[in-house]
Amino acid sequence: MSLSLQRALFLDRDGVINIDHAYVCTQEEFQFIDGIFDLCRRAKELDYLIFVITNQAGIGRGYYTEFEFLNLTDWMCGVFKSEGASIDKVYFCPFHPEHGVGRYKIDSPFRKPGPGMILQAVAEFHVDLKHSVLVGDKESDIGAGLAAGVGCNLLYRPVVNASVFSDSAATAVIGTLAEASPFLVSQLTQ
Repeated sequence: MSLSLQRALFLDRDGVINIDHAYVCTQEEFQFIDGIFDLCRRAKELDYLIFVITNQAGIGRGYYTEFEFLNLTDWMCGVFKSEGASIDKVYFCPFHPEHGVGRYKIDSPFRKPGPGMILQAVAEFHVDLKHSVLVGDKESDIGAGLAAGVGCNLLYRPVVNASVFSDSAATAVIGTLAEASPFLVSQLTQ
């Protein structure tokens, strides 16, 4: 018996879900980006799984602990659930090859642009990568999506000057999260 594959929406956290204030680790610092709940509700309507894939070098650098990160993540997931857009799982990489402290100073395949977090989701949830969508705000996010085989990789930049990003490997550069919704629909027919 074969398992059916499911499409997924992969989201970076800092810069896509919340404004990136550098090493955000408290609810007070956490500001949701306009449109994130609408995008995720649309993904759920279309039967996408939702995964967060986030480098968290702040843990590795000693700025905050895994416990603090997990508490913030539980709160964030609760907000998504109350907004009708439940996150299926959050994957994070606390390691940094240069600035990590102690056990966190390693070059991990889970750190984007490595595809480790995405491939872990595939193994755990039987994800159809070819028909999935990734939204990230850095080229390292796009690199992880490409390395894993995600079919649609969107670079989110709130102030878009398309010519500035003409050399991006992304499928498209979007200036609002609302611009990602049509790509969710187009992946259904791919």
